[in-house]
Amino acid sequence: MAEVITKEKSGGKQNKKPIKIDMTPMVDLNFLLLMFFMFTSSFTKPNVMDLGLPAKDLNPNPTHVIDDKNQITFIIGEDNRIFYHQSNEKDLTEAGLKETDYNGLNVSKIISNAYEKAPKKEIFTIIVKPTDDANYKNFVDMMDNISISKKERYGISDIKPWEKKVYENVIK
Repeated sequence: MAEVITKEKSGGKQNKKPIKIDMTPMVDLNFLLLMFFMFTSSFTKPNVMDLGLPAKDLNPNPTHVIDDKNQITFIIGEDNRIFYHQSNEKDLTEAGLKETDYNGLNVSKIISNAYEKAPKKEIFTIIVKPTDDANYKNFVDMMDNISISKKERYGISDIKPWEKKVYENVIK
């Protein structure tokens, strides 16, 4: 609210009227507007992926070994290429290292087929092995595809020398 305070001076000069402005309503209005915009705006939610990491094992000796048929290995390569196999060191050949793309339907179908053929479904594991030439986007796409397939047992590992040898022969 504005107040006008008048002072009367004698002597025939013009009377100056100083103006005093009360800023309390303006401050109240600013706080109301600030609260309105804070409550009506939506904050962006961070795009994060939940990685379930295992607890530290005090007894590192494995109680069971996962058979080749109870796992599937995906190798993330260069130039947006991805390969997969279900072989061990002795059985992996260039023909056994198959290539697919990052289409969610293809990867999910490959995982489902491997899961259906697994002798022990309760220990079926997906292993992801990015090469040095793989990019981060492809790794995230692969993790998204695993999430879509709704399989909870997966691991991330380095590519083994015997797999790298076969992989390099395939990409040439």
